Formats: sequence, C-alpha cells, structure tokens
Amino acid sequence: MITFERNLPNARRLGEHLDADVIIYHKGIFREAFEKYDAIVAMFATGIVVRDIAPLLKDKWTDPAMVVVDSKLDFAIALLGGHHGANELVRKIAQLGTVPVITTATEVHDRNSVEGIAAKLGCDIVNKESTRDVNCALLEQDVEVLRIKGPKVVVVDNDVSVLTKDRRRIIIGIGARRGVTADETIEAIEAALEEIGASRSDVDMLTSAKMKENETGLIEAAKCLGLDIQFIPHEVLNRFDGPSESQARRFGLKGVAEPSALALSDNNNLIMKKKVYGRITIAIAE
Repeated sequence: MITFERNLPNARRLGEHLDADVIIYHKGIFREAFEKYDAIVAMFATGIVVRDIAPLLKDKWTDPAMVVVDSKLDFAIALLGGHHGANELVRKIAQLGTVPVITTATEVHDRNSVEGIAAKLGCDIVNKESTRDVNCALLEQDVEVLRIKGPKVVVVDNDVSVLTKDRRRIIIGIGARRGVTADETIEAIEAALEEIGASRSDVDMLTSAKMKENETGLIEAAKCLGLDIQFIPHEVLNRFDGPSESQARRFGLKGVAEPSALALSDNNNLIMKKKVYGRITIAIAE
C-alpha cells in the first residue's frame, strides 16, 4: 500500500485490515511496486496514480491489480486488473464502510467472465487473447462450458477460450455458529490453508449445509474471497461419512464441514479433517 505521509493514520488502518505493507510515496515507487507486488493499493487522487503508472503498463495478464482509495476512505476504485484481484480487494476494503467502485462489465451486469469461470474451475487460460470475444458474448448470453477428456486434438476459433486444469482443486467445507462474521470466516479459512501449505488460488469453492444459507458472514466471506459458496441439501450431506464425530447429529446430520467438502470434491479425498477455529469449523477436500 502506497500513500503520502500525511495520510498515514488511515493508511495504517487500511494496511492492517488488508495485512499489507504500507509504503511512503517517493519518486519511482510505483515502478518498484510493479516489480515486487501482485496487487497495489494507492491512497491518492486517481489522476496522480494514472499519470504515474501509465508508462509502466504492459497488459492485463502481467500488470498488478491496482486499487485507488481516497484519504478519507470514502471510496475504493478497482482501477486496474478487476478480474485479477482488484475487484476482490475493493470488496474487502468495503468492510470498513468504504464504497466499492467496480466497472468490470461482466461483474456490473452480474455475468460470468472467462477469468471467473477459470478461477472457479481451478484452471489456467491458454489462449488469453480469446477472452475479449468470449467475455463480450457472456454479456449477452450464456456460453456453454465443455469438458473434453483426452486423448484428443482440439482445434478452436479465436472466440473460443481454452482452459487447462493443472492446479489443485480444493473444496473448503465450513461449519459455523449462528451469527459468525465474514472476518471470522476468512481468518479461519486462511489459517486452515496455511496448515496444509495451500493458498487462496488453490481454492475452488466454499460449501456448507443448507441450514446455513442465510448466514451473511459466510456469504460475505465468499464475496470478499471471490469464491462461490454452495449450500448442500441435508439429504445429500448424509450420503457422506466424515471421519469425525459431529454435534450436527442433533439436527439429523452426519456432519457439516466434512460431508460438505466431500460432497463437492472430485476424489472424495479429505486432506484435512475438521478443525475448529473459534466459532468456525473447517474441513478440506480435493
């Protein structure tokens, strides 16, 4: 996070919220930050940031995500790399009461994007230049997602995005006490990921029991992390046996965190048994 010295009190508050480095502005700082960080928050007027970063820009796949916030923390603008972390950042900043400003067309119109689909599926985009045409199409219509199992040879046109699945696909099952907050949920998820040596980018989806579908803390946490959360019907959860005893049995369930994770995993492989983090219980499958 970059700011002028006069803005340090609010910058430090925001930096603590984001767990970010806070750096005082000096000439050439944006060039240094572009080389070191994947995401940058700048507490400046937007014009200052635009003029400083303009000579540094290459393309959306290599430029860091850039968010601009004003010194009063009234607004947070996803300026650069909306699909690559900036939109997620402004949502997290919004937890402080800041108004998030997102202009990414697919998100404004509540539509899928190629980048979003790839993230949800745990895939990388092979032919990145195709995303312009496909994202434009996604604004107007639902675009079919096809999975082709090999061996195959696939020939595609320029308006077909090709995704390859070469990352971990982690499913996080969540049990929660009533009234948990988004911050509690995110902290628990991050602690669990650290324990298994994984990162947020490895997470495919969050999941919990249907009875938790109105827990705003879980829903807001998923939004802040840029992830989908699915609430599994109870009859589906009871098809899966987790290795741990669960208090959810008093609600007629075999469990919540472990069965939820197993229900959406590809391999029915629980890589972390349920663990309690305060008022949150986490189990992880892949």
